[in-house]
Amino acid sequence: MTAQPLASLDSVAWDRLETAYPGDRAGEIPRALRRIAEAGAEATEADCEPLWVLVARDGRMCAAAVAALPFVTALAADPGVGARFELVQLLAYMQGEGAADEDWAAARALLADPDPAVRRAAIQLADGVGRLIEQWRIETDPTVRVPLLMALGSEAAASTEPGPVAEARAVLAQVLEGDDPVLEVAAVYASASLDREVPRRRLGRVVEVFSDARQRPRFPEMWWSTADEEIGFEREDVVRWGAELFRHHDPDVELDFCTRLADAAYAGGDSVLSRLALELAWDLLTRRRSVAAALPQPAGRLLTDRDAELRLRAAHLLAMLGRASAPYADRLAALLDDTAGAGGLDGRVCDFARWALARIGDPRALPGLVEQLCAQCDEEGRGYVVYEPHRPEPEDVLVPLRAHADVLLPAIRDALRRAGSAVDDPTPALVNGPARPFLRVLAAWGEDALPALPEVVPFLRHTFTGLDAALALGAMGPGAAAAAEAVRACSALDYPGNHMTVAYIAARIAGDDTAELAFVGDKLLADDEWSPGAACRLARFGATAAPYADAVRRIMDSTDPWSTIGAAATLWSITGRPEPSASVLEEYVLPVADGGDLFGLFREALRALIPIGRISPTARAALRAIRDADRRLSHERDHTAVLRDEELCALIDAALAGGGPEVPR
Repeated sequence: MTAQPLASLDSVAWDRLETAYPGDRAGEIPRALRRIAEAGAEATEADCEPLWVLVARDGRMCAAAVAALPFVTALAADPGVGARFELVQLLAYMQGEGAADEDWAAARALLADPDPAVRRAAIQLADGVGRLIEQWRIETDPTVRVPLLMALGSEAAASTEPGPVAEARAVLAQVLEGDDPVLEVAAVYASASLDREVPRRRLGRVVEVFSDARQRPRFPEMWWSTADEEIGFEREDVVRWGAELFRHHDPDVELDFCTRLADAAYAGGDSVLSRLALELAWDLLTRRRSVAAALPQPAGRLLTDRDAELRLRAAHLLAMLGRASAPYADRLAALLDDTAGAGGLDGRVCDFARWALARIGDPRALPGLVEQLCAQCDEEGRGYVVYEPHRPEPEDVLVPLRAHADVLLPAIRDALRRAGSAVDDPTPALVNGPARPFLRVLAAWGEDALPALPEVVPFLRHTFTGLDAALALGAMGPGAAAAAEAVRACSALDYPGNHMTVAYIAARIAGDDTAELAFVGDKLLADDEWSPGAACRLARFGATAAPYADAVRRIMDSTDPWSTIGAAATLWSITGRPEPSASVLEEYVLPVADGGDLFGLFREALRALIPIGRISPTARAALRAIRDADRRLSHERDHTAVLRDEELCALIDAALAGGGPEVPR
């Protein structure tokens, strides 16, 4: 037991003191401190956990934390205590208004502790640039010097005093001209927040150090943080950290860093660094559309690499790049029989090569494409990490290939016939399989999918697929009239909300416009929860729906944005007048130009605006700003970010071009 630091613990009236969290009793604090002291060298992180009740919110130290400060400091300074690193971290977290500077003097003295791990954690306690510089001049342990440099850069960037900032710059400049490559990299990172030109000028040197095999083992020996006592950063960790750092300070440097890293890794045959460069490129592409032009070559040259994971990642990246990957179409076609996979990643090289060809528009992607997607749907227990390469959903692959429907439909119909054998199974046998994805594809293809009518109808009988089948038939239009009665009996009617949709579809494909209009109009006038949906479906009747215009206006004034957008589109179709519909719809366009992220509403508003053909100068300027902004219009951070962004950019382009034919929903 190391009791001396706690000799005066009982002199504090703990029960009278306020804790950080209402309801916690400060009387628990001395008991927690004693448990650590009694554990001595055996004390662990778990022993310190009860003390985190001391931490004040909003940068203010509560009274209990002020009283406990000298005792926590004493335990942290005691070489006989086993959890000293964790106690110093607790001290760093406790810092805030409420304790005088002199109360922290003993804690800051831990910067001179004999234990490098304690000194490293105590960097967070340093009070200003001057103290960090003093420590730098006497510090010799490399695991402390690197985090010292990083802290020096951050503290100097936050300082408003010219003198200390100049001193920090001088220290960093000296390290940049030193003879330790790993410290050079640390100095570049530390300088990023002080001078964005330093990473620009030194980027070549940083990449040179990362690609030097002699330096690779030195990173985990030297590069430690103030947050971990036992583990140093591998070279790859430091590379990722750098990419994130450059992103925040200079996005152009982030891209330059990625491409230079890829070049150096390829030249040196460093497969680990090449893999990391592809990861960084993939992440960049999901966030910024402007980087696309710089990425085909770094990915394309790895398609013939011996490392299967590199081939897979490269093919996936080229697929995301779409038509920009056309120069590598022949190399991709050569991989259509490459069934190699990579541990932990979803899919095979051939899966991504075929998708890349499809995105390019190369017909060599078509043979075997549907069969490949069927096999993917039939897999049991498929899993993947969202932020890693993984196979796209069938809809994402096939919907853009509508022009090739005549080639792809036979295989889709075969797949639906096979899946159709399960429609009378009471168990949800169609939950995983290709039926629902392919039905959605057919719905997107509209009248071009009409030859698949016989294969779609059986799926109306299954609760799980009924609505998808009905929507596919509805998209086929009057050519699917023979299925009208089957649609009316659709199993999707098990859910009340589907009644209107199914009846609407049945009337539409039967060509009975009068009955359809009456049905939808009655739903609108019922003024219940289904009225907004009815208002949207009246759009196709145009002026014929004029008797319902006032009810549509009522829906347009609702507080639900989806209902408002749908009703605005319908009102225009009824009246033929741009206003007030256009102004209402523009309200969902403008916020995105200011950084808003309600992309679903933005998409639907644009779809409704395009056929109106009237866009105000303000909205037009906003759309140009959105189009020119270097960000993906998506919340996702995988390949779907690129796909959704492309979809929205196409809508923006159509709107800026002055509108056009109605955009299919």
